[in-house]
Amino acid sequence: MKKGIHPEGYRLVAFKDMSNENVFITRSCAKTREEIEFEGVKYPLIKLEISNTSHPFYTGQMKLVDTAGMVEKFNRRYKKNK
Repeated sequence: MKKGIHPEGYRLVAFKDMSNENVFITRSCAKTREEIEFEGVKYPLIKLEISNTSHPFYTGQMKLVDTAGMVEKFNRRYKKNK
């Protein structure tokens, strides 16, 4: 590895999935202003919208979009304006 190109200051950081309140700890050098107490220890907090615990690919709960219904709805609206 090249020297001097990797950031300094890796530390333990808590990442919180806001959709299901799951918290996991890993090392990061990302800056944050918030803290969280997790299992009796305070960690810097980074909030996530989605993680592997809530992503449909990993959970197996895919949302099906009814595209045929959307097309029919659009056609009905468009025919009214014609």
